[in-house]
Amino acid sequence: MDIVFSSTTKLASAIRDGKISALEAIDAHLAQVDRHNEAVNAVVTLDREGARQRAAKADQARTRGDALGPLHGVPFTLKDMHETAGMKTTVGFPPFADYVARQDSPVVARLKAAGGVLVGKTNVATMLGDWQSNNPLFGRTGNPWDLQRTAGGSSGGAAAALTTGMTPFEVGTDMQDSIRLPSAFCGVYGLKPTEHRVSLAGAFPDPGGASRSVRLMSCLGPLARSVEDLALIYGLIAGPDGSDTDLAPVPVEDMPELDLKNLRIAFAPSFPGFPVAGEISAAVESLAKELQSAGAIVEEAKLPKLDLHDDLEQGGALIGMMLEAAQPEPPEKPTPVSRWFEALARRDRSILAWDRFFEDCDALLCPVAIVTAFPHCEPGTPIEVDGKKQSYWMLPAYGAVFNYSGHPALSLPCGQDSNGLPIGLQLVGKRWSEARLLGIARAIEPLTGGFRRPPGY
Repeated sequence: MDIVFSSTTKLASAIRDGKISALEAIDAHLAQVDRHNEAVNAVVTLDREGARQRAAKADQARTRGDALGPLHGVPFTLKDMHETAGMKTTVGFPPFADYVARQDSPVVARLKAAGGVLVGKTNVATMLGDWQSNNPLFGRTGNPWDLQRTAGGSSGGAAAALTTGMTPFEVGTDMQDSIRLPSAFCGVYGLKPTEHRVSLAGAFPDPGGASRSVRLMSCLGPLARSVEDLALIYGLIAGPDGSDTDLAPVPVEDMPELDLKNLRIAFAPSFPGFPVAGEISAAVESLAKELQSAGAIVEEAKLPKLDLHDDLEQGGALIGMMLEAAQPEPPEKPTPVSRWFEALARRDRSILAWDRFFEDCDALLCPVAIVTAFPHCEPGTPIEVDGKKQSYWMLPAYGAVFNYSGHPALSLPCGQDSNGLPIGLQLVGKRWSEARLLGIARAIEPLTGGFRRPPGY
């Protein structure tokens, strides 16, 4: 078997059945890191010996007949923002260069409890604050399809490691398209769950027990090379954990088998006033036609009557207020508390408008980002979209709309553009309906071709 490009599900099955050992799986992935990471710069911290020791223990457990869980012996990496006991968590920020957490975050603990073997950490934007993964500690991550282009951010190292076979799955964070945009740029799958579905405890370095600053719009979610793997990892990390009190006690359901003939899909090649490359909007329309031919009920979306540009501005303002409140010293002119409540009320109206929209369809198909992977540049540099300069800050617009509303959304690979770069499309569903959204994505997967291995890997 091709160990480094096997799905997580198949890899776990092969280890469980004794077809390969956990140590063989680890060594194959470490060899892939050795071959390709110098050029791609996706993996920034590596615990080579520790991972091999844990894999050997997993093999010994299997020999005794002990099952360690659905990820028994499966290697994995994590975005460099999860708190991990004994392994640095830096978020690409020099003051955290040597920070090591006292304990694993709940998400990390769950993956390890399922038998997974943590191998290392992947690159990010500094403090997760950009859509390119570049920072003063580790430099920039290249896109495996074209190293002169970005892998996206802030989960760019995660997406690039996954695309090149350095890891079988990842878990990223997404406050403004930070899982879905890099997934689209690199040609993998990425899920942003419903807000308050996966624990944010330990999701950012927390030296000295500082107050948790991020309480809204940010989500943890899996990146993978198949929908089946997304569902597996999502099922392991979702749900209340005894640490994050914001988590809703909504049942985490299994992904259902769905027939396209029973689905209602709305599609939007673009949103009003949002730029998008013609090849991306054409891919939306083309997939919509294929879905209709396959028997789904498909119609162009009648989007909620919202000012989506204002939603983006309001989302940015909320992020700013959260970060302001987390500062050790208040600013000279702090934002009035009344502004916070006004902002939340404004957000409620948008959430409810999207809730009503999804009463009439099972999912919305639309772009993930305004372009495919673009050349490395200074943040803020205008981005060329079909020959026209567009604002850099509009890069995540299509995804950030659903951070603001809290609805689950995933990026799925859907072919390539004329430059040979992956096109990713976005599928959005009802709040708390991740299992159904994943089922819809799996029903669509045969029409899109799924993950494609980039040349040279």
